[in-house]
Amino acid sequence: MEQISGFVGVINGIVWGPLMLVLILGTGAYLMVGLRLMPIRQIGPAFKLMLAGRKSGPGEGEISPFQALMTSLSATIGTGNIAGVATAIALGGPGALFWMWCTALVGMATKYAEAVCAVHYREQDSEGNFSGGPMYYIKNGLGKRWQWLATCFAVFGAIAGFGIGNTVQANSVADAMNGAFGVPVWISALVMFVGVGLVILGGVKRIASVAGYLVPFMAIAYMAVGILALLMNLSALPGVVELIFYSAFNGTAAVGGFAGAGIVAAIRFGVARGVFSNEAGLGSAPIAHAAAKTNNSVRQGMIAMLGTFIDTILVCSVTGFVILLSGEWQTGETGAALSASSFESLIPGGHYIVAVGLAIFAFTTMLGWSYYGERCVVYFFGEKGVKPFRIAWVLAIPMGAMANLGFIWLLADTLNALMAIPNLIALLLLSPVVFRLTKERLPSILAQ
Repeated sequence: MEQISGFVGVINGIVWGPLMLVLILGTGAYLMVGLRLMPIRQIGPAFKLMLAGRKSGPGEGEISPFQALMTSLSATIGTGNIAGVATAIALGGPGALFWMWCTALVGMATKYAEAVCAVHYREQDSEGNFSGGPMYYIKNGLGKRWQWLATCFAVFGAIAGFGIGNTVQANSVADAMNGAFGVPVWISALVMFVGVGLVILGGVKRIASVAGYLVPFMAIAYMAVGILALLMNLSALPGVVELIFYSAFNGTAAVGGFAGAGIVAAIRFGVARGVFSNEAGLGSAPIAHAAAKTNNSVRQGMIAMLGTFIDTILVCSVTGFVILLSGEWQTGETGAALSASSFESLIPGGHYIVAVGLAIFAFTTMLGWSYYGERCVVYFFGEKGVKPFRIAWVLAIPMGAMANLGFIWLLADTLNALMAIPNLIALLLLSPVVFRLTKERLPSILAQ
């Protein structure tokens, strides 16, 4: 096991090197400039479209535009928002939160472009099921010459799901429930095994239905508790904001149990955990948006970009501020345990809130990612691959719950990067299409 961990660690260091950071942030920045800051300028109209999208509009698809967003959010709002933020701060210092924000802001343009391409190039099979995402917009948008890139993404996506969307989530839930309530790991594993299995058997429509209720409820509840903690410590908030910006460009000296972190560490862990949380650039979210009932790819793109804003700018920020306000980040603690102790220090019973929030977020993440992995498998084997995939997915849950957390996080981190590379290359090559469609269709959307 040590040899495997060492090998994955070497790969991780390569794929999350300076080149990857430049590729992720650079692609997002390029798209943002090419779109003339539209994702930021039109965030108000985007929220209006999201609310209007609760009812299916004209066009073909399997789920409403709102449900498509909730399905994508079900996959993104998970351990990354609680344990991931804590890990970023524990390893990269307070400045990591700033780089998470940067990743999210440019990530809005990336997420927008992903959804536009996903809807524009999606396919429908003989049974009426829609499939879309990077493998399809590479195949249909770039042509046969780039087929190998589509194949790479589908392979990485199918495998990565078992890391980022399954075993990591199961492990974090089992650990949190055991720590907060003393629930044995095997019981958590069994509950997740049964619950996830019952939902994914109903396909994307059942996943979207469950996500449409659970995700908004839990996200609002979690943020409400976090904001209450911030309001109770409002006088200390300016100092925390100053610390975040200072640490982002100057690093963080060793304090308490904190070992200290340089600027590079802040950027690396901020970007990596930011991507892990909001998945902008990974190419996962457009798989869900491709199933939306719509006849306008730009409209769905505007709804899709809100996923990054909600996930990182809102939910992750709440977690980060609570951790920094509590001072617990200096204790040497990390992961979900750091988030739990931070909430507990500011609000009595806060660790229970973190445990319940983590459990529900992780549950919905496993649902969303099951669909992503399933569509990647369908790309190779058609609908006949769905049943074997679903069986493998639920069987992986108890194994993940009882595995080593450190290795799972490392593996998930590595697979994230391997997914992102083919997707980002495709977005750069298809950017003229995104810019053209935006120019043609945005005025009519805003006029409505």
